[in-house]
Amino acid sequence: MQLEDKVVVVTGGANGIGLAMARRFQRQGLRGLVIADLDGAKTAAAASQLQCVGVRCDVTQENEVREVAEIAQRRFGAVDLFCSNAGIALPDPDPENAASASNADFERCWHVHVMAHVYAARALLPAMLARGSGYFLNTVSAAGLLSQIGSATYSATKHAAIGFAEHLAITHRDHGIKVSVLCPQAVRTAMIDGELEKGSASVDGIMTPEDVAEVVVRGLESERFLILPHPAVAEYIQRKASDYDRWLGGMVRLRRRLR
Repeated sequence: MQLEDKVVVVTGGANGIGLAMARRFQRQGLRGLVIADLDGAKTAAAASQLQCVGVRCDVTQENEVREVAEIAQRRFGAVDLFCSNAGIALPDPDPENAASASNADFERCWHVHVMAHVYAARALLPAMLARGSGYFLNTVSAAGLLSQIGSATYSATKHAAIGFAEHLAITHRDHGIKVSVLCPQAVRTAMIDGELEKGSASVDGIMTPEDVAEVVVRGLESERFLILPHPAVAEYIQRKASDYDRWLGGMVRLRRRLR
């Protein structure tokens, strides 16, 4: 996809990767940009800076995701690219107990990391199907392809996000609708604190949001399903697929080293 003259929506767009993508996309000559975020004040400030439309949105609420899509369509016309980017990270309360996260934590991550993508598809698929074009960029994580040491909620829901994106891509490719998943490892955002930098996040380096946004633009141009800002992830996926037990053993050793 070439972004020139396109209408784009970015959720989680007032911070981190979302804000960096919005800035980078603007340089491509968009026709319209809408950013949405749970933090209304930051959304308003970012929208003012970018001279775009800002909407406060809780992506766990389907009606609010639908409203963002409708605002974009009323203001600019058909949405060409919807970037479902919001995310949260909740560590295991007891790192020695893989099932220690509460039901509430699992449900919160499920709604942010999975259902938000479903809500975006429900909101936009009818119009995209009618015109035979459209693009979904779902920010997931390398954890959705591999795993995340120290967070069952993150690992499980990011795997589910990959599953939905695959289903979306398989079902709708013949309808002219494209799908990409953005799967970085560590990125220097509010989601990463000093403790994480000493742990698994630092294994392959911590990228800036701006560097990730540049990789995203290239990935969209080539319309790749997997957009991997950290190239090592592709090798890790191959290792996992070729010998699952050996890969698990390596992850166990990594966990021991990071404790």
